[in-house]
Amino acid sequence: MSGNVKRIALLSGGGDCPGLNAVIRTITKTAIQKYGWEVIGYVFGYRGLYNNDYIELTLDKVEDIYKEGGTILYSSNKDNLFDYLVDDGHGGKVKKDVSDVGVANLKKDGVDVLVVLGGDGTLTSARDFSRKGVNVIGVPKTMDNDLASTDVTYGFMSAMSVGTEFIDRLQTTAKSHHRVILCELMGRDAGWITLYAGLAGNAGVCLIPEIPFTVENIAKAVKKRDEAGLPYTVIACAEGAKYADGTKVIGKIVEDSPDPVRLGGIAKQLEADLEKVIPDHEVRSVNPGHIIRGGDINAYDRILSIRYGVAAADLIHEGKFGNVVTINHGEMGYTSLEEVIGAAKIGQQKHVDPNGELVKAAKAIGVSFGDE
Repeated sequence: MSGNVKRIALLSGGGDCPGLNAVIRTITKTAIQKYGWEVIGYVFGYRGLYNNDYIELTLDKVEDIYKEGGTILYSSNKDNLFDYLVDDGHGGKVKKDVSDVGVANLKKDGVDVLVVLGGDGTLTSARDFSRKGVNVIGVPKTMDNDLASTDVTYGFMSAMSVGTEFIDRLQTTAKSHHRVILCELMGRDAGWITLYAGLAGNAGVCLIPEIPFTVENIAKAVKKRDEAGLPYTVIACAEGAKYADGTKVIGKIVEDSPDPVRLGGIAKQLEADLEKVIPDHEVRSVNPGHIIRGGDINAYDRILSIRYGVAAADLIHEGKFGNVVTINHGEMGYTSLEEVIGAAKIGQQKHVDPNGELVKAAKAIGVSFGDE
């Protein structure tokens, strides 16, 4: 197949993620140096494909982006060309399927293969373009590490490391004032970032979506630490953590987004809840939010991004389109877009096992999950 490929295009969609630039760099370098292909990148995800807005990706342009967070191609988490907001001709807006415009632009630009770096929503559109006959390769992007088809996604380790640093820093101030401090971390409905950062940062309590909690059980854990001579507690709190009755805290609703629910604010809510039941401590909350997405990526993710990028280029060379690059049991591989998106649509994401080895290990060293 490689002889039929002359030019490939990249785009990144959804939220930004540590490692995107490193993957863009690797695919570009492999494409040019190993296979002799031209490379372009559509900017702002599928919006750029619709507007035919792209940049040439050359060796000098990507050489120094290996450690930078974010994406030089920019990104958007609102633009789905199969349900795209356009002018209705009467001063208003209406959603239409404009995917044929994207297909036409790919042909106009001489693009033989489209490489899509994204999560569930972005890869769903990639699958849909594949169904329309476009040669597509997906590279999974989620720092939440919740993709069931792959063992680990780039960006997760970097986000977890930044979360760990936050919790480390909160330990000293919590100890100095004998306070209870909650640190809210991203991750949506998966607790991987919070679990790893919480354990690495020695949090006394980890609240994750997979294990519902009660305020009373958190207070019990704080009291237990007090009695053990540890009169302070740092609580790692996932944005998607939920109360025992199933309640989650929603930050806002973004109506024009494919994923309109924005979680956020649970740490602040728990601050108020805990102040009522542990009067012996001042309670504070912090939310680093998008900070864990930003900045340079760590060494692990730099290497992982190289592996994902080279594997993506090799799949193009082999003509194995309609697939997503994966890593399982330490080996690079691939899974069909149909399977990956199908699993996501029926809720088969990768979640922390409440009875798994890591949760059991955490409980063995005294970490509470607010469930007992």
